[in-house]
Amino acid sequence: MKKAEQLIDVIPKMETYKKFGRVVRVVGLMIESQGPQCSVGDVCHIHIHDALQPTENSTIMAEVVGFREEIVILMPYTHIQEIGSGCLVENTGHPLEVKVGMGLIGQVLDSLGNPIDGAPLPRGLTTVRTEQDPPNVLTRPPINAPLSVGVKAIDGMLTVGNGQRVGIFAGSGVGKSTLLGMIARNTVADINVIALIGERGREVREFIERDLGPEGLKKTIVVAATSDQPALMRIKGAFTATAIAEYFREKGYNVMLMMDSVTRVAMAQREIGLAVGEPPATRGYTPSVFAILPKLLERTGTSEKGAITAFYTVLVDGDDMNEPIADAVRGILDGHIVLDRTLANKGQYPAINVLKSVSRLMNHIASEEHVKAAERLRELYYTYDKSEDLINIGAYKRGTSREIDEAIEYEPLITNFLKQGFRDNISAEDTVNELITLAAGGQTT
Repeated sequence: MKKAEQLIDVIPKMETYKKFGRVVRVVGLMIESQGPQCSVGDVCHIHIHDALQPTENSTIMAEVVGFREEIVILMPYTHIQEIGSGCLVENTGHPLEVKVGMGLIGQVLDSLGNPIDGAPLPRGLTTVRTEQDPPNVLTRPPINAPLSVGVKAIDGMLTVGNGQRVGIFAGSGVGKSTLLGMIARNTVADINVIALIGERGREVREFIERDLGPEGLKKTIVVAATSDQPALMRIKGAFTATAIAEYFREKGYNVMLMMDSVTRVAMAQREIGLAVGEPPATRGYTPSVFAILPKLLERTGTSEKGAITAFYTVLVDGDDMNEPIADAVRGILDGHIVLDRTLANKGQYPAINVLKSVSRLMNHIASEEHVKAAERLRELYYTYDKSEDLINIGAYKRGTSREIDEAIEYEPLITNFLKQGFRDNISAEDTVNELITLAAGGQTT
């Protein structure tokens, strides 16, 4: 009886006929359609065969990205080779939605939330929209507890809070993916969500098998959108991963979201912006790029029920930390970790430059003893770094400066503390104890 009553309520809301538009033009990545009535963000189905007798591969998904007078501008999620003039365009009436639930843990998904290996989705999943508003600023609890990530340089010198958002800034080949894999395996967070955006196809499997490993995959959901996929799929990969993390946060879990990389999301948005006619601004990036970044990054963090701790990698062209995307992301996030190519060339891994990195919340979430010890080592490291050239060429004589003499003595100890094996998992408690002992002048193991 209850089901019958529900059906009675639904029947008046059902459409008795479908409205279609027709493709009138295809230019590059853009599809122009005369109708149907729709809104920006709506998902449409483009029927490349008979719309009344659809088959499995007879439709192509596309999204409304803009309008030009009476023309609807669409961007496809997949290829456009079979789309021709006159193809019917059907509006679904809603934006992109994906299915989420505990059954996805251990799975590798595409940007639309489907398993990449072609397996069916598990049962019992919930449908959520990929684009949602951030939590109300007044309902966000303050971040007051540290979160261990199992990396000594971070837990010791750049302590991250539960719900903090941090950027990892580096050029290519300096160890971003390796660092993400270490964090995913070692973190005490309940669930990992990893978005691989714009990666080479080869790197996706290598990251899962080599960097993440079976132990990391057991509590991880991977969303992958490779570089060969359309720009819209790369952007939706980032939004889908964020929506999955939000779902688990609202269930009360502490979630670790890692996105590699937000720069490629910005590049994909630039492609779309230029295609729909936006003017290029800073270094060719369109205004919509700088509008979408805070919209995406602000969705993570704390809420009333749980927290999303987020690490976003940022590719810096030519190791230029002031390029537009790096500068914009650094202004939004709660801290940044800089990977230094010079340290990597010296064999120091992870190649984190603690002098150029900062956690904006460390002073609020770490103990006073911990903060003072970190400041002490940072000061010694800075003194040595400033005088390194003089020391290396033999221009500095011992005894000239007590501070430099002390820095020379401590430098190998600090470097050894910052180094860590790829498979090493060191608890935050052990890291802090080692840091305090070292700062007090004691020897560490």
